Amino acid sequence: MTPRPFAVARTKRFLAWAAITASCGAAMLSACGGGGGGGGGGGFASVTGPALPQLAAAQPGKLANCTSLTGFTFANTTITSASLVAADAVTSTADGVTLKLPAHCVVVGKMNPRTGIDGKSYAINFEMRLPSSWSGRFFHQVNGGNDGFITTDTTRAFGRKLGGSPTSNGLIEGFAVLTSDAGHAPNSASYPNDPATGLGISGQVFGLDPQARKDYGYAAVGSLTPMAKSLIAAAYGRGPDRSYMVGASNGGRHAMVAAARYAADYDGILAGSPGFNLPKSRIAEEWANQILMGAATSIDPVTNRPAIWSSFSLVDLTYVSNRVLAKCDALDGAVDGIVQDVQGCQSAFSLANDVATCAAGQAPDGTCLTSVQKTALAKLFAGPKNSAGKALYSDWPWTNGIYGASWRGYMTGVTNGAGVGTNKYGNNVGFVSAAAFIFSTPPADPTVMTGLGPTMIDWTLNYDFDKAEALINGTTPVFAESSMSFMTPPDPTNLSKLRDRGAKLIVFHGTADPVFSYNDTIAWYKGLMAANSGDASNFARVFNVAGMTHTQGGPSTDQFDFVTALVAWVEQGRAPDSVVGTARTAAQNPDMTGSGIPAGRTRPLCPYPKFPKYKGTGSLDDAANFVCP
Repeated sequence: MTPRPFAVARTKRFLAWAAITASCGAAMLSACGGGGGGGGGGGFASVTGPALPQLAAAQPGKLANCTSLTGFTFANTTITSASLVAADAVTSTADGVTLKLPAHCVVVGKMNPRTGIDGKSYAINFEMRLPSSWSGRFFHQVNGGNDGFITTDTTRAFGRKLGGSPTSNGLIEGFAVLTSDAGHAPNSASYPNDPATGLGISGQVFGLDPQARKDYGYAAVGSLTPMAKSLIAAAYGRGPDRSYMVGASNGGRHAMVAAARYAADYDGILAGSPGFNLPKSRIAEEWANQILMGAATSIDPVTNRPAIWSSFSLVDLTYVSNRVLAKCDALDGAVDGIVQDVQGCQSAFSLANDVATCAAGQAPDGTCLTSVQKTALAKLFAGPKNSAGKALYSDWPWTNGIYGASWRGYMTGVTNGAGVGTNKYGNNVGFVSAAAFIFSTPPADPTVMTGLGPTMIDWTLNYDFDKAEALINGTTPVFAESSMSFMTPPDPTNLSKLRDRGAKLIVFHGTADPVFSYNDTIAWYKGLMAANSGDASNFARVFNVAGMTHTQGGPSTDQFDFVTALVAWVEQGRAPDSVVGTARTAAQNPDMTGSGIPAGRTRPLCPYPKFPKYKGTGSLDDAANFVCP
């Protein structure tokens, strides 16, 4: 029932970040059960609070125009191609699952071409996939990472519905799907990647242009949305009846920004693992970097700097995971390898008392951590602070998911169990350079911070937390909008426009997410509840996925479908009291190896503050035997 060491292929953190949501699949599982309570999974309950407008259901339509859409006109917009794709001619594959796609029209174009103040060429490049048999719905798929790419390849595109291992997607379900690069692409010619590794800073230097920053934050969505709806009208003879935005990670941030800025344009919004305080979370990254380098026991041979990968081994983190399970697994009434009561676990587990300290001279061996390691973990989970003790981001909840490949890959830079590997800055300079170029005002000098040289690592080692707030809130005459302004919702707990027109918001977040803190999302939701007389559940709900790391993975039931639940809520008024999550195979999710969680196990995913509780009888692998009380 508890994790044991396992080996999985080491992944490059930069690639994981760049594709963090685009690589996430989705499962068209039983998200919509019958009416009534939230028992076993997939049930719907009546919304609480005052009655809100009920939006009408979308009506189907047929594609009327495709190749003629090259003549489509919209301000500052050029259509470069429009072509028909036959049914089953294109497939989409993720996590070993391949989907055949329906007949549709592919439209490629760009908006707002310009030359930036950095002398580089910019435009909002986009692609739309318009199904021949249309549901009457618009699906705006927003990207993860730092954007800068269009999800046109067959492993990413066509309306990702999030969660692990897809069994369907937006295009298959009849949505008209939009994707874009959010207004920038890597400037690889100007800032070439390291020849030995292929990695570099080219994907982040758009931060040198203030308009590119703004497009990335929110302005690209503002330009694309009316254009996409107009193009849909040209293709089908009418605009969409219902419009949805779906994204995770940075895409979840896009979605939460849209809920505040573009409430009139979207009827349903799904925000997964949202980094809506993304600039603050980059401060947390630098905090983690310095702490883990301080706990390092080796020097990285490439950079001649402390090797983060040597701070904690897989054995070390598995030991901590097992200690969390020992204190928290049974809190939900079932000993099953999943910590469902994440709030209760924060009181039940104590790093100081429940994790043994190695004796002087004793190396950590799976039965203890050194005092240096324990101090580092305590500071890491407490979140970043300045010298006056002021919190600069959120803290993080203790869960057993910290042994997972995603958690370790992000924090220590290795996902294998060997205890050695490349320093995580060799794996990913993207996190550090994003903080330096996009979320700092003024941005760092890219002619100094290039490639994989020690200057990049020294920047993070010397990051001054007393200046951190000034960097993310700062402006200059050239950069007149701070990163906190262009990246975050302008008033995160004021969603009255979305609420009052009958639109809905669903947020989901893994409790073991190492990129964006689950606690930060819950703090936001508590604020939203307070702004709505203590209950926002009639238009917005947050679901936790116990043990899940960033967007998917971890010892969890991370295959789910919130999109179907969202559509039912928006168009039929059936509020989701639970959505079924399913555990994937170890081949699909390597973190399942040794977890004691069998493939195919189901659990109800519950809206906060509820969590699944065992009824006391029946299989632990069947969602029907759990309730969301």
